[in-house]
Amino acid sequence: MDMPSYFGILARYNAWANLRLYDAVARLPVVEFERPRAAFFGSIRGVLNHMMVVDELFLARLNGTTAPDRPLNAQPWAHFNELRNARAGLDQRILGTITALPLSRFTEPFTYTTTRGDRFSDQLALFLGHWFNHQTHHRGQAHDMLTQTEVAPPPLDFLIFQRIHGLSEAAAG
Repeated sequence: MDMPSYFGILARYNAWANLRLYDAVARLPVVEFERPRAAFFGSIRGVLNHMMVVDELFLARLNGTTAPDRPLNAQPWAHFNELRNARAGLDQRILGTITALPLSRFTEPFTYTTTRGDRFSDQLALFLGHWFNHQTHHRGQAHDMLTQTEVAPPPLDFLIFQRIHGLSEAAAG
């Protein structure tokens, strides 16, 4: 499989997993969504906002545009419905951007500046790998926080996504 196809699948998986997670979170009372928890970013609202802030930042880096100037722990979406709508729109922008990348971009040097002002240069494929891994890492934290509520967290396994969408090895066979 070529890199554009692989990262396109990861972008589709990312949107699918976020949708499933947000569908579960939507069933929480506001107090549970906002409840302080012993986890990164302190609550389900906090970790979901962090994912959005970083995704806006990474998408801006990828597109060579300026991201909103926010700290990584900012919570610009205080209300769940605002956050959910923003997430759905951002996931579509991520998917559109990733699937439009030409093959040549994946191995070219990709230079960006961190929030601390340091400049780094990596292959774009490594940057994208980190981006999708970051999403999975924090979705796992939100998933764990859901286990501390009355709402059962949904299965988010990549293999489930592959099978649902006919992407398993047997289907590719």
